Amino acid sequence: MRFIEEIVVDEFLPTFRSMLAEALRERGLTQNEVADVLGISQSAVSKYVHGDVSLNERVLDDERVAELVEEIADGLASGDMRPVQALVEVEVLIRRLEDGDLLAKLHEDAVPELADRDATIAVHDPDNELRSAERVLAALRRGLRKLETTSGFAGLIPNVGSNLVACLPDAEGVDDVAGVPGRIFDVKGRATIPGDPEFGVSEHVATVLLAARRHGSDARAGANLRYDPDLVARLEEAGYETVEFDAEADADAAIGAAIEESPDATVLYQTGGFGVEPILYVLGEDVDAVVEAIRTLV
Repeated sequence: MRFIEEIVVDEFLPTFRSMLAEALRERGLTQNEVADVLGISQSAVSKYVHGDVSLNERVLDDERVAELVEEIADGLASGDMRPVQALVEVEVLIRRLEDGDLLAKLHEDAVPELADRDATIAVHDPDNELRSAERVLAALRRGLRKLETTSGFAGLIPNVGSNLVACLPDAEGVDDVAGVPGRIFDVKGRATIPGDPEFGVSEHVATVLLAARRHGSDARAGANLRYDPDLVARLEEAGYETVEFDAEADADAAIGAAIEESPDATVLYQTGGFGVEPILYVLGEDVDAVVEAIRTLV
């Protein structure tokens, strides 16, 4: 684990200070004066000036870094800029370079797992895509562990298998929904989860969740169970609103009509059709809500 702040300390700052120390020396400042301005020791200045520190070529070659070095060197040498202003300007540049830019890319090089997502993350954005995705996956792992250890859960799994899914806040398609690859099956009375949750692996339950969301549901998670009128009745008794939809109609239209009929429904079910197994779907605001609803049935 390597934080982006370490990239700043180990890669950016030595390079930037070396560039600035050299620029100030070129403007006639002594090593003592450079040390005072930069707030570092004279021996450190000597190392920067004589190239005794490791420099990052990508930082050296960045035009924005070079331009800021020249601007700060001019300001500090002339007295037009105070050190505190120079510090603020450098901090602004650092934040800019951390936001999907040079420092973010250096961070990805140091931590290749960060590059697995399509977009470079804005590391200081609390709602960045990678953080949201990892939180979804973590919630699913917790939920799956609870279901796996819930006595009786295997008996709720339909013939087609179950899945527990959750989506990103602005989910638009199946790739924005995470679930269990290959679905959850009942193997000799035990719920068997074949792999770690991933995005884009659930089409069945993801389609239902996305359709419900398109028609006004606030659900962010869902699961499918075997249909049984007794299960529907028990969920109703526990306070969950239920609604039926047509299994043989277009899924989006059928689920849309059901949600329009019962906007607060979190349990959707269909009683089967030609070649279609009856299924009950539990939706919730998050994975914990879905798991809690399922555990009321066992």
